[in-house]
Amino acid sequence: MSATPQILVDADACPVKDEIYRVAWRYEVPVKIVSNSRLRVPEHVLIERIVVSDGFDAADDWIAEAADVRSIVITSDILLADRALKAGATVLAPTGKPFTLASIGPAIATRAIMADLRAGGDQIGGPPAFSKADRSQFLQALDTALVRLKRQA
Repeated sequence: MSATPQILVDADACPVKDEIYRVAWRYEVPVKIVSNSRLRVPEHVLIERIVVSDGFDAADDWIAEAADVRSIVITSDILLADRALKAGATVLAPTGKPFTLASIGPAIATRAIMADLRAGGDQIGGPPAFSKADRSQFLQALDTALVRLKRQA
């Protein structure tokens, strides 16, 4: 396990990649951008592009295997968040909302209920549109998490 924190990004649909790069550069923390397809990423020594197969959950599997207590995982995928938390990682949604061991159970239950409603043909709305406030809250949460991990190092 590395003493340096790392940021693992579930990147295919992540709306805050640019913010992650800026914070990573400021704190000199490595970032692994994990996706099923080749994404454009800055050419920088701290940024690593990881392209996994297009198999179901391949990116999630890679991130879950790499996550540990020195990792910050960025994902909106509740099941990946659960796996990363069990590995000891800090987990943030792109909105800045932290996933915790206390909050993940209810989030998984809500996800299952919503999936059942959709499967039954119910028309339910999706999440609210991503906003500037979400972006700002994410930056603050990522900054706070990195400061905490660096102090623990």
